[in-house]
Amino acid sequence: MKRLLISAIFMAVVLSFAAAPDARAWGCEGHQTIALIAKMNLDPRALAMVLQILQDNPIDPKMSRFCQPVSKDLMADAANWADDYRNIHKETTGWHFIDIPRGAGRQKIGQYCPASTSCITAALAAQIAILKSTDSDSAQKADALRFVIHFVGDIHQPLHTTNNNDKGGHCIPVSYPDEPTNDTKPDVGDYYPELHTAWDSGMIYRIAQGKTVDQFAAELNQQFQSKIKTWQREGLIFDEWAWESHQLAEKVAYGDLPVAVPIEKPVAVSECTDDNHISDRMAKLNEVLGPDYLNAVTPVIEEQLAKAGIRLSMILNQIWP
Repeated sequence: MKRLLISAIFMAVVLSFAAAPDARAWGCEGHQTIALIAKMNLDPRALAMVLQILQDNPIDPKMSRFCQPVSKDLMADAANWADDYRNIHKETTGWHFIDIPRGAGRQKIGQYCPASTSCITAALAAQIAILKSTDSDSAQKADALRFVIHFVGDIHQPLHTTNNNDKGGHCIPVSYPDEPTNDTKPDVGDYYPELHTAWDSGMIYRIAQGKTVDQFAAELNQQFQSKIKTWQREGLIFDEWAWESHQLAEKVAYGDLPVAVPIEKPVAVSECTDDNHISDRMAKLNEVLGPDYLNAVTPVIEEQLAKAGIRLSMILNQIWP
């Protein structure tokens, strides 16, 4: 019976990857969960302002939306807009992450936010400034609000704050006991599944165990009630959030892998064939994400989702006290 249960869990995780897009931190459900946790913790005025802005400036119905069906909740729907927008406006791609190399020191975090592409810490601050500005019109505020809702989620996904010449884990092929790794695009070194996508979506499907997004958000909000005041006292320091996530990537996302991944000497990587075919080299490690790994990452993912929701509510409550 136990083996059948484990097999069923792995199959559910594997099937979830079929709908998982590349580079979407936390996937549709994860970002929506964060938005709904934030909504539960908004003060009345902040909640009213958020809903009014989103209602008065709806998302363009002609925009191609990845997350289907489109959520009827305005905040949950807004949570994934930035990824859809990025598909049209490629210049915003660098806003979703910060590439802090494995092994980097805390004091050097600022150098990993290039002016040419920006990064998540700078983009988050810039969009909050638009929300606060009296010069911003309603449409500008709506887009900035959608960016903020999304970026707070991104900065809490550990693999959006780290890099090992592997595009935040995209170049680390992984497999499950019931799903082998597939070399999907040999010309660019793409494999599937891979570590980043596992953290984006597959793990959340397993943790949620069939709950709706609303149910999952409510459960996490209740589960972490005792930590909310501590998170609130820590304040809004985006570099600290990024560093915190980076450390979790090192200790858990990489650290709990069944086979140790060596730290690479930083080089520029645009495809997984770069750095001497890094994805092919990583494939030889034969990383199988079994029950031990999944059990190790579950509490980290749960806390990061809850923490992101609370911190998002802190930002919005501060803008509209």
